Amino acid sequence: MNQHGFLIALLVFLVAAVVAVPLARRSGLGAVLGYLLAGAAIGPFALRLVSDVESILHFSEFGVVLMMFVIGLELEPRKLWALRRSIFGYGGAQLAACALVIGGAAALAGASWQVALVAGLGLALSSTAIALATLTERNLFGTPAGAASFGILLFQDIAAIPMIALLPLLALEGAEGAGAGAAGWVAGVKAVAVIGAVVVGGRYLVRPALRFIARTDMREMFTAFALLLVVGIALMMDAVGLSMALGTFLAGVLLADSEYRHALEADLEPFKGLLLGLFFMAVGMSIDFAVLARSPWLVLGLVAAFVVAKTGVLVLLARRFGIARGQRLLFALLISQGGEFAFVVFGVAGGAGLLPRETEALLVLVVALSMVATPLLLLAYDQLVAPRLGRARARPDEAITPQDNPVLIAGFGRFGQIIGRLLYSQGIGVTVLDHDPDQIEFLRQYGFKIFYGDATRLDLLEAAGIARARILVVAIDGMDESLQLIDRVRERYPELRIYARARHVSHIYQLKDRGVQLFEREMFEGSLTMGRRVLEGLGFDPAEARNVALRFRRHNIQAIDRFYPHYTDQKKLVSLARQARDELEEMFRQDREQRRQREEAGWS
Repeated sequence: MNQHGFLIALLVFLVAAVVAVPLARRSGLGAVLGYLLAGAAIGPFALRLVSDVESILHFSEFGVVLMMFVIGLELEPRKLWALRRSIFGYGGAQLAACALVIGGAAALAGASWQVALVAGLGLALSSTAIALATLTERNLFGTPAGAASFGILLFQDIAAIPMIALLPLLALEGAEGAGAGAAGWVAGVKAVAVIGAVVVGGRYLVRPALRFIARTDMREMFTAFALLLVVGIALMMDAVGLSMALGTFLAGVLLADSEYRHALEADLEPFKGLLLGLFFMAVGMSIDFAVLARSPWLVLGLVAAFVVAKTGVLVLLARRFGIARGQRLLFALLISQGGEFAFVVFGVAGGAGLLPRETEALLVLVVALSMVATPLLLLAYDQLVAPRLGRARARPDEAITPQDNPVLIAGFGRFGQIIGRLLYSQGIGVTVLDHDPDQIEFLRQYGFKIFYGDATRLDLLEAAGIARARILVVAIDGMDESLQLIDRVRERYPELRIYARARHVSHIYQLKDRGVQLFEREMFEGSLTMGRRVLEGLGFDPAEARNVALRFRRHNIQAIDRFYPHYTDQKKLVSLARQARDELEEMFRQDREQRRQREEAGWS
C-alpha cells in the first residue's frame, strides 16, 4: 500500500469510527458494538472500502497485546498468585466443559472426530478484548464474576499455545504427524527459552533501562521505550509461536511493583484504546456476508446454538465457582462468545487439512457473529433481566411499630449516619428509614433504631411517627427522590421543619422553591476545611487561612441567595456568575494588598 492509499484507508477508519461509535453509545448499544458495526459496513463484504482484512486484523491484535500489558501492570506477582485458583481451576474446568459439550454436539451432528475436536477446542475460547473491555466499562473486576472471568480468559491464552502447537499432530498423514511432533518439541524448547528471557529481562534489565531513560527527562523517549518494550516482547513471543498477549502480560506483571508503572500506563493508554477499536472494526470486516446470504438460517442457527450452549455450561459452572446467583447469567454472557484465538486455531487446522475450507469459513463466521451478539445480549440483560433480579432481591417494607422520637432521618448513608451518631451521642431519640438491607443489619448491631422501607412513602413515614416528630432530616442520595419526599411531606405536614441534604447548587434552588431554608451542601464544608489546611501548608498563618475561608464561604452563600431569583434565566445567571467571580477576585486582591502593607510595616 502506497502512502496515498494508506492515508485514504486511515481516513475511512477514522470516519467510520467517529460516526458509528458515538451513535452506538448514544443509543445504549456500547462502543464495542459500534466498532463492530462500523467494520462490517466498510469491509469487503459490504461497502468494500477496505479489502485487506487479514493484514488489518493481524496488526490490530497489537491492541489486545497492549491491553494485556497494562492489565499486567495492575497485578503484582503476589496478586497473580492469589488468582491461581480462578486461573487454573476455573479456567481448566471451563475449557474442558465447553469443549466437551460443543465437540460432542458437533460429533452427534455427523462431523468427524477431528472436526468435532477442533470445533470444540476453538469455540471454547472466548474474546479477551470484548470481555475485558466490558469488565472495565462496567467496573466488574473487583466482583467474583469479574475475577472468575479474568482468570478464565488468562487460562485460555495460556492453553491456546499448546493447542495451536499440537493441532498438526491430528493430521491424517503419519509422516507429517511425526514431523510435526518433532517440530513441536523444538518449538517447546524455544518457548521455554523465550519465556525465561522475558522473566529475567523484566526483572533485571528493563528497570535499569527505564531508570536511565527517565533521567533524560524526555517524555517522548520514555514513550518510545515503552512501545519498544512491548513490541519487542510481542515479536519474540510470536517468533516461537506463543501468544503475544501472554508475553506482554507476563512482562507487565514483572513491572507491576516498579516506580515506573503509572508512567508506562499513561503513555500506552492512548495507543491501547485506538488499536482495540481497530481490532473490533477488523472483526466486523471479517464477517463474510456471502456465506451468510447463502445459508442464513444455518449460520444464525449455529450462532444461536453455540451461544446458548456455552452460556448454559457457564451458568452451571458459575455455581461451582461461588458466583452469586444474581451475577451468574452476567458472568456467562461476558465470555459466551468465540475468541480471537479461534481464528488462529481454525486457520492452523485448515492448513493442516483438519477442516474443509467451507467448514473453516463457517466457523470463522460463527465466531465473528457471536462477538457481535455479546454487546446485544448484555444490553438485553440490562433492560430485561437486571431489573427483575433487582426486584427479586428487594425485600418488602418492614412493618414499623409506632415511634415517638423528635427526629426522623430519611436515608442513612454517609451523610445521614454522621447526623444520627451525633444525635445518638446526646441521648436524642432518632427514627431512621433506609432501603439498604445490608447497611440496616450492620447498624442494628450498634443499637440504632433503623427500619427498612421506601422513605418516600407517606404511610411508612406516618407509621414511623412523622406526625409527632419535630424535625425531618432528608438525607436521601437521589435528588429526585428527596424532592419527591419533600413535596409529599409539605402537602400533609406544612408546619414540620425540614432539614435537607443538598447535592449541588441546582438542588439548593429547587429546595428553596419548596420553602426549605435549612439545608447543607454535601462536601462544601469539608472542601472548605481542606482548602484552609492547604493554605496553612503553603505558609499562611492559621488565623489568616481561617479568615480567607470564612470570607469565601460567606461570599458563596450570598451569591447563591442573589442568583436564586434568576436561576431559571440562563443568560442572567451567566452574567451574575461573572459579576460574582470578579467581586471575589477584587475582594481577595484587596486582602493581599492589605497583607503586603502589614508585612512591610513589620506587623505580625
